[in-house]
Amino acid sequence: MSNQPSPDRILIFDTTLRDGEQSPGATLNVDEKLTIARQLARLGVDIIEAGFPFASPGDFEAVNKIAAQVGTEDGPVICGLARATKQDIEAAGRAIAPAARGRIHTFIATSDIHMQYKLRKSREEVLAITPDMVAYAKTFTNDVEFSPEDAGRSDPEFLYQVLEAAIAAGATTVNIPDTVGYLTPTEFGTLIRGIKENVPNIDQAIISVHGHNDLGLAVANFLEAVKAGARQLECTINGIGERAGNAALEELVMAMHVRRSFYNPFLGRPPESEAPLTNINTKEIYKTSRLVSNLTGMFVQPNKAIVGANAFAHESGIHQDGVLKNRLTYEIMDAQSIGLTDNQIVLGKHSGRNAFRTRLKELGHELADQDLNRAFLRFKDLADKKKVVSDWDILAIVNDETQQSPDHFHLELVQVSCGDHASPTATVTLRMPDGKELSDAAIGTGPVDAVYKAVNRVVNSVVDIPNELIEFSVQSVTAGIDAIGEVTIRIRHEDQVFSGHAANTDIVVASTQAYLNALNRLYTALQGGKVIHPQKDKLEAAAARV
Repeated sequence: MSNQPSPDRILIFDTTLRDGEQSPGATLNVDEKLTIARQLARLGVDIIEAGFPFASPGDFEAVNKIAAQVGTEDGPVICGLARATKQDIEAAGRAIAPAARGRIHTFIATSDIHMQYKLRKSREEVLAITPDMVAYAKTFTNDVEFSPEDAGRSDPEFLYQVLEAAIAAGATTVNIPDTVGYLTPTEFGTLIRGIKENVPNIDQAIISVHGHNDLGLAVANFLEAVKAGARQLECTINGIGERAGNAALEELVMAMHVRRSFYNPFLGRPPESEAPLTNINTKEIYKTSRLVSNLTGMFVQPNKAIVGANAFAHESGIHQDGVLKNRLTYEIMDAQSIGLTDNQIVLGKHSGRNAFRTRLKELGHELADQDLNRAFLRFKDLADKKKVVSDWDILAIVNDETQQSPDHFHLELVQVSCGDHASPTATVTLRMPDGKELSDAAIGTGPVDAVYKAVNRVVNSVVDIPNELIEFSVQSVTAGIDAIGEVTIRIRHEDQVFSGHAANTDIVVASTQAYLNALNRLYTALQGGKVIHPQKDKLEAAAARV
């Protein structure tokens, strides 16, 4: 089945589950990846890069399950990443096999600094490996994407040679990555135009771009690349990813949506054309952002464009006056266009399960019976505590209850005692992996510190899991003293970071659960062993096996 796009539409290649997951602390388990993949399909992304199958059995399983359950005939293309080695490519080919439309994305470095110090290979060797590995990938699928890693710092003439060889061997997409976020928009546009003008067979492949945000220029670079002829954008939800992250999907999509008349001519359309530039259902953007934030534990800064808490807030009196008279005075897009509403749910503590299920469907969630039951019980408990339950409260409950975190250490009880003239003391009871319940107490500098010390005392009495708390953040879902509080924490063990997230009207309970979620992720990682990093681990050994 052809994956060639129409010439007047931009393909959105989402790499949240691959590059986004490489953010420190953003590790996802298989069920969480599947949950995000289903939402990405509802969002309307064209390609989901579901993972790096050779990295670990868990990553292989995630890509394979996403291919089988999300990669349907009318669903997105499911892509697996592979270094330019037969082992990587074979693993990716097997992982994506169940998808109706599968893609292998293989890459090798082309910049002199990467070839010399990382690959320890010459230009001639890289130029020989590229067509061989692209051709091998073609034995698994007709849809093969090739990336010359660190293209932004590669010699243009050598880059043209590598791309020509990759396309001749069967690459249907060539991706131009600014791997280290080094380029400026003008330079990126010039790079894309140079490729279009100097690679003889470039018309046989889609030009894609991938870029990191180290200088805060990723989105600007991509928009310049669109003007120069790029027709696929590789991005992540909330811009998560290595170091400073990737180009943010929501920013790219909404920039082209709001400024459609500006970008239309670059895609051969009249400026007044109302046809969408992407296949994205923009009303799913906010929900997708919240889901990814909750499951990865990556907090969205309040002033983040499009999806930040302040993105549609107005504090200045002048701004407020203008917005009240006409929203267009200070708002260039409608909050509802990204699925953000101020609707208050009309359900209360006497509402039934069917009414709750119906409202959830209206909010875009269809839960399995077990998840629905847990969410409904949380809703009833919340309705007893709050006079008004908002849609945001409901979404916080759903996101919290449907997270498929490992449950090795389960919270049974937490109690705290504190005050300005008392030593903060916490008592916790945990159900351990063997099913036994253990309790302990501790004193801390505050109630949350006391809870964490008590949890560590219980856990370390059975298994030693040393860790350091490096981040603790709390935000309210809605305004008011009775708001649900969402807690996100990050802990470090050796050189690895693990995150946890939880929501509750009781901040102490939320803090305890978030900490346990992070500990459970850490414990799972310790049980499963190390995961190969696609660009850093075992590269020389893998390259030597080609």
